[in-house]
Amino acid sequence: MLAHHHAQLWNASEIGRSFGVADTTVRSYLDKLTDALVVRQLKPWHENLGKRQVKSPKIFIRDSGLLHALLNLSTKRDIEGHPKLGASWEGFVIDQLVQQLGVIPEETFHWRTHQGAELDLLVVRGGLRLGFEVKRTVAPTLTPSMRSAMHDLKLKSLTVVHAGDQTFPLSKQVQAVAFRDVLNAIRPLR
Repeated sequence: MLAHHHAQLWNASEIGRSFGVADTTVRSYLDKLTDALVVRQLKPWHENLGKRQVKSPKIFIRDSGLLHALLNLSTKRDIEGHPKLGASWEGFVIDQLVQQLGVIPEETFHWRTHQGAELDLLVVRGGLRLGFEVKRTVAPTLTPSMRSAMHDLKLKSLTVVHAGDQTFPLSKQVQAVAFRDVLNAIRPLR
């Protein structure tokens, strides 16, 4: 069930109903898997912005190989043809970003409004706010959602990590970074 909900908002009631157990039991299991470093929970970021914001965590199976095994994807062709390809890519990239930045779980969030604006990864350390979007495309573009995140969250910068070969600016504060360049373009936070 977790593999099929990878990179989605967590709904303990829905999962609990599927298993015929209480949502509190399911929540307890999720917390245990998180403590064991099997699952990453990105807590929702919310503050008084005058917009209704989603307050459910987003969940990821941290090991892409485990995710693919649970989805019964054994070849590259299986993975590339599966509807969870983008979600798998998102989880993998987020895990790499968190490691590269050297941030702790309490500094990592996702953000989403009920109107549809969202940000895949928000890193907050002190007064510093960095935004990250993950796109399984070779030619990302600046979206209204990104503009909204920049404005509403008062981000210092927004980085769009993509599957292409080129790193280039999308605007003054938004950079499209090819995944292969992540180690050079993104420095650990101190």
